[in-house]
Parts: sequence; structure tokens; C-alpha cells
Amino acid sequence: MSIASFIVVYVIAFWLVFFMVLPIGVRQNEKPEEGHDPGAPKFHMIGKKMLWAGIAAIALTGIYWYLAEIVGIQLLPS
Repeated sequence: MSIASFIVVYVIAFWLVFFMVLPIGVRQNEKPEEGHDPGAPKFHMIGKKMLWAGIAAIALTGIYWYLAEIVGIQLLPS
């Protein structure tokens, strides 16, 4: 697996996981201020969610590398 393939798999895994964890723990403001969207989260915790998405993406990329290189399963066409 080339470094370009590794980076592509990591980026795809990161964004996939990031969009899955984005709605977790969202609490809406009970009384939003004038001009604020009532559906906007009170605390978005974007940094924590990016960290967890990065960790999960590293794990998923490692699993992909293991299956592709060590086990020899052809997961993506060459």
C-alpha cells in the first residue's frame, strides 16, 4: 500500500467518522438570544469530536492496512 493510498484511506475514514460523531452530545439552548438560531447547539465540542474522529480513523486505517498488506485481501481495486 503506497503512502498516497494510506492518506486517502485515512482522510475518508476521518470524515466518515467525524460526521457520525458530530451529533453526539448536542444540547440545544433553552432560551436562545435574539438573532441566534434556536437549533444551534449550546456547546458544540468540535475539538473533542475531531480528536475522537482522528483516533478512530487511525484505527480504521490500521485495520485496512492489516487486511490489505498482512492478510492479503484485495479491498480496493488497483
